[in-house]
Amino acid sequence: MTALFALATSLLWGLADFGGGLLTRRTPALTVVVVSQSIAVVVLGALVVATGAWSEAGPQLWFAVAAGLVGPVAMLAFYKALALGPMGVVSPLGSIGVAVPVGVGLMLGERPGLLQFVGILVAVAGVCLAGGPQFRGAPVQRQAIVLTLLAAFGFGAVMALIAEASTTLTGLFLALFVQRVTNVAAGGLALFVSVRRGGPALPADGFPWRTLPALAFVGLADVAANGTYSIAAQHGPVTVAAVLASLYPVVTAVAARGVLRERLRAVQAAGAGLALVGTVLLASG
Repeated sequence: MTALFALATSLLWGLADFGGGLLTRRTPALTVVVVSQSIAVVVLGALVVATGAWSEAGPQLWFAVAAGLVGPVAMLAFYKALALGPMGVVSPLGSIGVAVPVGVGLMLGERPGLLQFVGILVAVAGVCLAGGPQFRGAPVQRQAIVLTLLAAFGFGAVMALIAEASTTLTGLFLALFVQRVTNVAAGGLALFVSVRRGGPALPADGFPWRTLPALAFVGLADVAANGTYSIAAQHGPVTVAAVLASLYPVVTAVAARGVLRERLRAVQAAGAGLALVGTVLLASG
């Protein structure tokens, strides 16, 4: 069950990242974040009311609040790092955030078997290579490296925090709702500050109503990914769940190949293959 839900997480996150990347080509990134997460808040709010999840409110929801605050910071740092580039360095570096939940699992006493340990190393190497790392070219700005590492730590911290925010399915609905409300509040504040400083809030042709279904998909896929990861982490080793969930860059690269006809570089194809091998080792370990 852990492998199944963790792989579902990587699929959902990968597709959400791909969709978000497409949307930010026409719409400011902060607007994409706020609108997509607002849609998720509405859906999750309905689920919370329908299931009576309010009754499970407790101190553990502070983990969800923390995840909701860390998430937007990590996302904005990642977008800024991508803008500074080169993307071929930033993208694979961002995946090292998996070290955070894996480290938490190890501190909690989890000890992967030999086959799983090898699978972790192979899968992480595959994810890094699937991003298409640049080994040559212009030097990377120090600011880009710092921002990428900040984003990676933030993404990993969100994985660790959301796994601790609930212990039941209805509690998970409430935790995700609280996380998304915090996301919208933090993102909305950042958008307000950006507009006050002269940044755009909307494309030149106004609110992108035609992209509303895509915005909804991005927000709901991201929420669903957090939910499936939480279930995966609760029903099996966090070290395994975190690594399998971190395969989302491979999904994003494959989606770009299938939809945008982007050609995979040899190093990316090799990385995708390694990630697949690592997945098999983890699932069978």
